[in-house]
Amino acid sequence: MSSSRGSSAMQRRLVLLALSLLLSWGGVVQAQVVPAVISFGDSTIDVGNNNYLPGAVFKANYAPYGENFRRHKATGRFSDGKIVTDVTSETLGFEGYAPPYLSPLASGKNLLAGANFGSAASSYDDDTAAMYDAITLSQQLKYYKEYQSKLAAVAGRRGARSILADALYVISTGTGDFLQNYYHNASLSARYDVDRYCDHLVRIFSGFTDELYKLGARRIGVTSMPPLGCLPASIRLYGKGRSGCVRRLNGDAETFNRKLNATVAALVKRHDGLKVAVFDIYTPLRELTENPAAQGFSEARKTCCRTGKAGTRVYLCDPATAVGMCRNASSYVYFDGVHPSEAANLVIADSMVSAGIGLLT
Repeated sequence: MSSSRGSSAMQRRLVLLALSLLLSWGGVVQAQVVPAVISFGDSTIDVGNNNYLPGAVFKANYAPYGENFRRHKATGRFSDGKIVTDVTSETLGFEGYAPPYLSPLASGKNLLAGANFGSAASSYDDDTAAMYDAITLSQQLKYYKEYQSKLAAVAGRRGARSILADALYVISTGTGDFLQNYYHNASLSARYDVDRYCDHLVRIFSGFTDELYKLGARRIGVTSMPPLGCLPASIRLYGKGRSGCVRRLNGDAETFNRKLNATVAALVKRHDGLKVAVFDIYTPLRELTENPAAQGFSEARKTCCRTGKAGTRVYLCDPATAVGMCRNASSYVYFDGVHPSEAANLVIADSMVSAGIGLLT
């Protein structure tokens, strides 16, 4: 581990200690900073829901996914190990992770720690998710309502209300709306220019947040758009033979992020008691891509696993070459064509934790 990554791990532990002390009562430090973590979104937070969808196009239920996770087995996480929400949960004091909601494990006392509704290829726009047989954001919200009833059966109505009010809600999606829809959907790009398309997406986010608020959510973190033009799959598809980040795509991400920040500010003003933080993943991931050595990485252009050559396989590890994985995933920023390695996720998580402190105090 590089010295910079070691200091990041120490920073996460110090943040946890500080938050626990701030939120302790009567001299007793709480084991967890929040009672539950509830996640919505796409492959960045999918922990295996798509494994239970027979028609889902995107799955990570095969090697080399999970090579550095528990028992070295693929779980449905799109990385070699932990994803960002895993790291965040650990920082908040959780000893385990909420199981995929579609899993049989999402029952009984396991519901007390939260729920994960994430589905690879889900997006803000339900039309994008439907193209790949993912769980749409609308359906994820329906599952959340179902989860509320199940939680009440375990914790009682009063206990469930308390958990839901104090829980941390994470929304992480949107990349697919561009990479898997807008950029190769001629009718969509003809109907919307980038500016109007970003307006369309943030309106969906705003409406989704309104619904969560009505259902009791008060602490919400939403991830920014990543640097779309720096993802290896994007460079391969849209880089015109160059190896650097695709400026146009990064510009689209920046446009979305500006509108997202403005929308978040409006939501906080509109809803009494609502806290919303934007988890900026654009900046740390772009910095990792453009200057990997600063954080102890050696490779930010190539992917750790061998990706496919056509269609949707350019985004993911090729199951036909499961043995085609790099020797040291921790030296790579990207594990596959769009998803960071566990080591990179640790760096990104630091930024999320720092941004989220205001949600927890």
